[in-house]
Amino acid sequence: MGVDGTEPLREPPVRGREDRAGAVVLRLGGELDLYNADEVRAALSEAIGSGARRIVIDMSDVEFVDSTALGLLIEARSQVGGDALLLAAPGTETLRTLQVSGLDRHLPVHDSVDEALAAPSS
Repeated sequence: MGVDGTEPLREPPVRGREDRAGAVVLRLGGELDLYNADEVRAALSEAIGSGARRIVIDMSDVEFVDSTALGLLIEARSQVGGDALLLAAPGTETLRTLQVSGLDRHLPVHDSVDEALAAPSS
């Protein structure tokens, strides 16, 4: 609870979008969960609909990922297929969640956005 007795507002999960080299880089942050799933889904849908050949999700500012958010990533992967959806720069806890869920075996995970953008297509 804040100093004034009110709950602090959560920051939006979508922190930015950038078009780079034919790809969309979608920067997410904070807690990705049931409460903001609609915002994340809308951003992913917009990126998918843009016609970009790749979508890179920058997870460097993500602090927490729940099963709903993991489901959104799976849903997005099924819409774009193959290696067109890449994850970049997950922190230790986020990476652990991806590993425990097995999602890291289905989505390419890279150390940085630049590395993801440079990754070869199959």
